[in-house]
Amino acid sequence: QVQLEESGGGLVQAGGSLRLSCAASRSALTINAMGWYRQVPGKQRELVAANTRGGSTNYADSVKGRFTISRDNAKNTVYLQMNSLKPEDTAIYYCAAGITIAQPASVRYWGQGTQVTVSS
Repeated sequence: QVQLEESGGGLVQAGGSLRLSCAASRSALTINAMGWYRQVPGKQRELVAANTRGGSTNYADSVKGRFTISRDNAKNTVYLQMNSLKPEDTAIYYCAAGITIAQPASVRYWGQGTQVTVSS
């Protein structure tokens, strides 16, 4: 089994930055894509950014130009640099990994979640 360990959440003022990290406990053939979802109470989990082992990236329209996903395959780690944060970015951010993570149902592994709060 693969565990995902997240770090880097917290409280920041609007316009500030945070960097999330997610490390997989080991490499696995079942991990091609890694990335981040977020969820607020009462809403469905939303894909924020994804990165494949080959380097392809995908972003939600709401974060394009502000968030950057990157990955260190040697360390089985994915990062999310979040700049120009807005109050509407407030959510629990979940690391996700699998062959594909395009839909929540396709995610093979989930992290425990880390809270990101952006104050106005």
